[in-house]
Order: sequence, then C-alpha cells, then structure tokens
Amino acid sequence: MPGFGEALRFWFWLGCVSFGGPAGQIALMQQELVDKRRWIDNTRFLHGLNFAMLLPGPEAQQLATYVGWRLHGTPGGLVAGGLFVLPGALVLLGLSWLAAEHGDLAWVAALFDGVKPVVIAIIAASVWRLGRRTLKGPAPLMLALIAFLGLYLGHLPFPVLIAGAALIGYLAAKAGKPLFAPAGHGVTDDFVPDDRPADRSAKRLLRLSLLFAALLLVPVVAIVLLLGRQPWADIADLFTTSAFVTFGGAYAVLPFIAERAVETYHWLTPADMVNGLALAESTPGPLILVTQYVGFFAGWNHPGGLSPLAAGITGAVLTTYVTFLPCFFFIFAGAPYVEALIHNRAAAGALAAITAAVVGVILNLGVVLGEAVILPGGRVDWVALLVAAIALIAMLRFKLAVHWLVLAGAAFGLLRMAVG
Repeated sequence: MPGFGEALRFWFWLGCVSFGGPAGQIALMQQELVDKRRWIDNTRFLHGLNFAMLLPGPEAQQLATYVGWRLHGTPGGLVAGGLFVLPGALVLLGLSWLAAEHGDLAWVAALFDGVKPVVIAIIAASVWRLGRRTLKGPAPLMLALIAFLGLYLGHLPFPVLIAGAALIGYLAAKAGKPLFAPAGHGVTDDFVPDDRPADRSAKRLLRLSLLFAALLLVPVVAIVLLLGRQPWADIADLFTTSAFVTFGGAYAVLPFIAERAVETYHWLTPADMVNGLALAESTPGPLILVTQYVGFFAGWNHPGGLSPLAAGITGAVLTTYVTFLPCFFFIFAGAPYVEALIHNRAAAGALAAITAAVVGVILNLGVVLGEAVILPGGRVDWVALLVAAIALIAMLRFKLAVHWLVLAGAAFGLLRMAVG
C-alpha cells in the first residue's frame, strides 16, 4: 500500500498525461497500478472497471476514484478522481477563453477550421469501433437504428431514449433472452469475495445521499440568489441531468447538450460546439470536460451583471462541479456493493442495450455536426471532406493518437490560411 503522499503525486501525474480517451486512460492505469506498482491486483482492477461501466459518467475517472477509495478511503477517492480532472480542466479553461475572446481573429479561425473536419473523423471512428464491438446480431443493430432515427427525425429527448433502451435490455435479461451481448469487459463469472471491510448499511447510504443533495443544492442556490436565475439555473439543470444519463461516453450525451445549448438557450453556435470538442480532445482528462467549455460560453455570452470573463469562469466552474459531483456519489455509494452489482445480469443487460443505442446516438451527433462542417450552406466543402477522410484513415488504419491528429489539423488550417 502506498503512502497518501506517494499516491497524491501519482494521481496528479496521471491527470497531466491522461490523453487518448477512456481506452488509453484505462490501459495506462492498468499498466501503472496493476503491473508496475502493484497497488491493486488485476481482479480488483477489472471489478472496478466493470462497476464503472455500469454507471453513468466517464468510466476512466470513476475507475480512478474507485482505486483511490480502495487505497485510502474517501480522501483517496476524492484526490484520485479530482486530480484526474483538474489539470485538463485548467488547460481547457484557458483554451475556452482563447476561443471566446479571440475566435474572430484570422489565425484562430483558421486553426479551428483545420480542426473541425478532424473532429468529424473522430466521431466517425468512434461509431465504427463501438459498432463493431456491440452491434452483434439483429436486436442491437435495430436498437441503434431506432435510436438514430428517433433523434435525427423524431427529436426524441435523450433521457427518454436512454431509459427506453435500458428497460428493453433489463426485461430481455430478466426473461433469460440474450438479445444484447455485454459490451467491453462485460460481467465476469469469476467471483472473488471482497476482503475490504466496508459499511454496507442503509443508514450510511442515507447519510451519503443527504450529503450529496446538500453539496449539489447549496452552491447552486447560492449562485442563483447572488447572480440571478439565468443562465445559472439552466446551467445547473442541464449538466446535472446530463451527469445522470451519460452512459456510453461523452459522445452519447453531446447531442442532448448541443441541442439545449445551441437551439434552446443560444449559448453558442454549432461551429463553437465543434471547436469545443476539438479542444477537449486535445487536452488531458475525460472528454466530458467539453461541458465545461459549453458552460464557459454560456456565462461569457450571457454575463448579466458580471464581466464576460468572470461570468465565463463562473459558468465553467459551475458546470464542472455539477457534472462530476454525481460521479463521486455513484462510486462512494456503490463501492461497498461492487461485487454484487457487477454480477447482476439484469444490470448488465440494461447496460448492453444502452451501449447499442449509443451507437445510433453518436451517429446522430456525427451527422448533425458533419452537416455544419462538410456541407456548410448545403454545398460540399471538398477540402474539409478530404481532411476528414485522411484523419479517419490515420485513426483506423495507422492507429494515430487523437491529440496528434487534432494538432495536425490545426497546423493544416494555419498553413491553408498562409498560402491562401
């Protein structure tokens, strides 16, 4: 068992180098925590991963929180999960200010123009990879198609879609019909009793729930009372809701966020949304940090009595707080019960059905954003299409890391401006 100071230094280092999305982040944690440092055995690590995959929210961040909890209890979980997010959040805050304050400068606009097609390719690669892993059989394929059409044509609310998919998977599993194969590592059959003493009483869970509710409501109510209702109440409402339905990664919930932020609240434009995705892809930490970018623009463009910068920072901090607070609650509330949860076949069936639907959800995101980037004004931008195709091939064929592609797209945009 490492000392708390040693673990603290490791979690900070991990937060600074956690590029590459959840797959790369989880692989890095397994290499460092299991193979190299031996702070946790492989069975416990995979149990924690399976548990995180059953929860809404970024699984890599929640896995780090779980490992931190196993090592040093609640303080360890807070430090591990918090430092996984903090470095990327600080970097993205500076980049959000750059986009808001200087986005109209020619070189900044050119930089984003080069990156936008790369983002479309990243989304397309995500659809391909997730689809190959999860759409095995007619039922998952049909559910993905229904999810896409429901969002693109029917404009169904995202939480309703996720709840419907979960119910279908749950009922199928309860009926003993394996319509949906578990995604990712799935549910393991090997049972190793948990040797860590933990309080599993209902009283503990009630205390934790009340504490979570207070930590969520008190800061939000204080901000609304001090600064007024808008946009702060809407920020808290949107991103708290998102935190409870973020199954399948950030791309799954982004159409819901984008629709509200762009069309309902008018916090930012579709082009700004693509820029935010690009910035989040190029910084360490979970991709769901893109919500912080949206929150920054909400405050920046609707500052009320604050300066745009102060309002932007307030919006970013509030967004990050309500987005990640539920992640800690889920881990701390469920960690003592992890052995039972990861062997629950009905829960695994619900998760597998959600994952299948998420393929259609991500496809919808790619189509909506792709129309803005590849088909601006209804006409094909052949250069953007070519850049997106090259980036897609580089990811799928040559396994090039996402952050390098984002940087290459930015360099291409600047080069195109220089020679044009």
